[in-house]
Amino acid sequence: MSIQEVSAEQLAQLFHHYHQALAPDFGCTANSAPESWDQVSTPEKSRMVAAARLAILEVASTTAEAEGSRNNFAERHFAKPGEAEWGC
Repeated sequence: MSIQEVSAEQLAQLFHHYHQALAPDFGCTANSAPESWDQVSTPEKSRMVAAARLAILEVASTTAEAEGSRNNFAERHFAKPGEAEWGC
Protein backbone atom coordinates (compact mmCIF):
# COMPACT_ATOMS: atom_id res chain seq x y z
CA MET A 1 0.00 0.00 0.00
CA SER A 2 1.42 3.40 -0.90
CA ILE A 3 1.07 6.58 1.13
CA GLN A 4 -1.42 7.88 -1.43
CA GLU A 5 -3.73 4.96 -0.63
CA VAL A 6 -3.88 5.66 3.12
CA SER A 7 -6.77 7.82 4.26
CA ALA A 8 -6.25 10.39 6.97
CA GLU A 9 -9.03 8.74 8.96
CA GLN A 10 -7.30 5.34 8.83
CA LEU A 11 -3.99 6.83 9.90
CA ALA A 12 -5.56 8.78 12.77
CA GLN A 13 -7.42 5.71 14.03
CA LEU A 14 -4.33 3.49 13.81
CA PHE A 15 -2.17 6.12 15.48
CA HIS A 16 -4.69 6.38 18.32
CA HIS A 17 -4.77 2.60 18.67
CA TYR A 18 -0.99 2.25 18.90
CA HIS A 19 -0.68 5.33 21.09
CA GLN A 20 -3.08 3.68 23.56
CA ALA A 21 -1.42 0.28 23.28
CA LEU A 22 2.04 1.69 24.04
CA ALA A 23 0.94 3.97 26.90
CA PRO A 24 1.74 1.47 29.70
CA ASP A 25 5.23 0.88 28.27
CA PHE A 26 5.94 4.58 28.73
CA GLY A 27 4.49 4.89 32.21
CA CYS A 28 1.24 6.55 31.15
CA THR A 29 -1.89 5.87 33.13
CA ALA A 30 -4.92 4.34 31.48
CA ASN A 31 -7.03 7.31 32.60
CA SER A 32 -5.05 9.85 30.56
CA ALA A 33 -7.06 9.21 27.36
CA PRO A 34 -10.12 7.26 26.19
CA GLU A 35 -9.51 3.59 25.53
CA SER A 36 -11.23 3.21 22.19
CA TRP A 37 -11.58 5.36 19.08
CA ASP A 38 -15.34 5.41 19.61
CA GLN A 39 -14.84 7.15 22.95
CA VAL A 40 -12.80 10.00 21.48
CA SER A 41 -14.77 13.25 21.20
CA THR A 42 -15.73 14.50 17.74
CA PRO A 43 -13.53 17.62 17.98
CA GLU A 44 -10.55 15.52 19.06
CA LYS A 45 -11.14 13.04 16.22
CA SER A 46 -11.31 15.94 13.78
CA ARG A 47 -8.03 17.31 15.10
CA MET A 48 -6.30 13.93 14.81
CA VAL A 49 -7.64 13.39 11.28
CA ALA A 50 -6.46 16.88 10.25
CA ALA A 51 -3.01 16.17 11.72
CA ALA A 52 -2.89 12.82 9.90
CA ARG A 53 -3.89 14.52 6.65
CA LEU A 54 -1.03 17.01 7.02
CA ALA A 55 1.40 14.20 7.84
CA ILE A 56 0.35 12.24 4.73
CA LEU A 57 0.76 15.34 2.55
CA GLU A 58 4.21 16.00 3.98
CA VAL A 59 5.37 12.41 3.50
CA ALA A 60 4.01 12.34 -0.06
CA SER A 61 5.69 15.68 -0.82
CA THR A 62 9.02 14.58 0.64
CA THR A 63 8.85 11.30 -1.25
CA ALA A 64 8.05 13.06 -4.54
CA GLU A 65 10.93 15.51 -4.03
CA ALA A 66 13.36 12.67 -3.30
CA GLU A 67 12.25 10.74 -6.38
CA GLY A 68 12.52 13.88 -8.49
CA SER A 69 16.06 14.61 -7.33
CA ARG A 70 17.07 10.98 -8.01
CA ASN A 71 15.63 11.22 -11.52
CA ASN A 72 17.33 14.57 -12.16
CA PHE A 73 20.67 13.14 -11.00
CA ALA A 74 20.34 10.18 -13.36
CA GLU A 75 19.34 12.40 -16.28
CA ARG A 76 22.34 14.68 -15.73
CA HIS A 77 24.98 12.02 -15.18
CA PHE A 78 23.99 8.95 -17.16
CA ALA A 79 23.27 8.40 -20.83
CA LYS A 80 19.88 7.11 -21.84
CA PRO A 81 19.81 3.48 -23.00
CA GLY A 82 21.33 3.22 -26.48
CA GLU A 83 22.84 6.73 -26.42
CA ALA A 84 26.15 6.06 -24.65
CA GLU A 85 29.34 6.89 -26.54
CA TRP A 86 31.84 4.08 -26.45
CA GLY A 87 35.56 4.26 -26.82
CA CYS A 88 38.52 6.10 -25.42
